[in-house]
Amino acid sequence: MRRVKTVLTALVLMLMAVSPALAVDTSKTYNSGILVLLFVGFCALLIVAQLVPAVLALFGMTKEAAKRTSGKRLAASAKKH
Repeated sequence: MRRVKTVLTALVLMLMAVSPALAVDTSKTYNSGILVLLFVGFCALLIVAQLVPAVLALFGMTKEAAKRTSGKRLAASAKKH
């Protein structure tokens, strides 16, 4: 256990030392304005608004399928006995 702890500690320390070298300064690469961000946010809102009813319908169909499967199993077990 002590060996695993030592290896994990060494790995964490190494990753902490390396991570600043992988950082990128985004101020030079990102030049879009606030309107672009608002447009992307609006598009994301539309996608989320369409996903909510789809997920609710999926849960409803799954619940109904589970009910039917359990009902068939109960009927099959009643016929056996």
